[in-house]
Amino acid sequence: VQLQASGGGLVHTGGSLRLSCSASGRTFTNWIMGWFRQAPGKEREFVGQITWNMGTQYYADSAKGRFIVSRDKAKNMVYLQMNSLKPEDTAVYSCATKSSASNSYMYWGQGTQVTVSS
Repeated sequence: VQLQASGGGLVHTGGSLRLSCSASGRTFTNWIMGWFRQAPGKEREFVGQITWNMGTQYYADSAKGRFIVSRDKAKNMVYLQMNSLKPEDTAVYSCATKSSASNSYMYWGQGTQVTVSS
C-alpha cells in the first residue's frame, strides 16, 4: 500500500487549504482512511477519518466544524478540506489507512507541511 499526501503550503489565519492523499496498492473496500498531524515538539494527533465504503466520517474535536474529510473512490483519492485555519493548525499532515477490523492504522504516507501565519 502506498499513500502520498500533497497540497500543503502557507496560508493566513482564516484561510482554507485542501490536502489530497493518493492511495494505491490494493482495493480499499472495508478500509478506513485517516488524516493525522504532528506539530513541532508535539505528538502526532488524529484529525479525522472516513470509511471507504459508506463515507462515514469521524473527527477530532479540534477539527469539527472546520475540516471535512472526503474520498473519491473512482480516483482512489482522499481529501482534507481545511477551513477557518488557525496558527495552531500548523503541522505536518499525513494520511494513513487501516482495515476496518484493525485497531491501529497500518500504512502511512509521507506528510505535507501546513503553515498558518497569524
